Amino acid sequence: MRLNDLDERIVHALAGGARRSYADIGAQVGLSAPAVKRRVDRLLRSGAITGFTVRVDPAAMGWETEAFVEIHCRRSTSPGDIRRGLSRYPEVASASTATGEADAVIQIYAADVRHFERVLERIAGEPFVERTKSVLVLSPLVRRFSSGVPA
Repeated sequence: MRLNDLDERIVHALAGGARRSYADIGAQVGLSAPAVKRRVDRLLRSGAITGFTVRVDPAAMGWETEAFVEIHCRRSTSPGDIRRGLSRYPEVASASTATGEADAVIQIYAADVRHFERVLERIAGEPFVERTKSVLVLSPLVRRFSSGVPA
């Protein structure tokens, strides 16, 4: 489902704070609270909105080490296999299939380099992983998107 302009504004308002009231969102987008609720319900039913979640600053959990890891998989590994394997790791903030040599790219947060190393060793030991290549982040420079929605 492609969002129209009004639905897109509602989604952006929800992305900025999903706990906001429908009345508050309605005031921002020019609709009544019941009209916003009907549109949100429709967006949920259609799958345009897949759910609501909490975003936690990894630093609040003591996870201040960030890394990106390329995953090179064994033959016949499906994206579903990768998703199932990586979903067990709370340190994996995001995982995506990718073009190029790597089959997937993941973002990991850890408490420190030792914690990252332990996580990386466990991931490298997954049956679908042939090899990994990692890069530690020194300083994030630009972050415009969160959970796939422009901030």
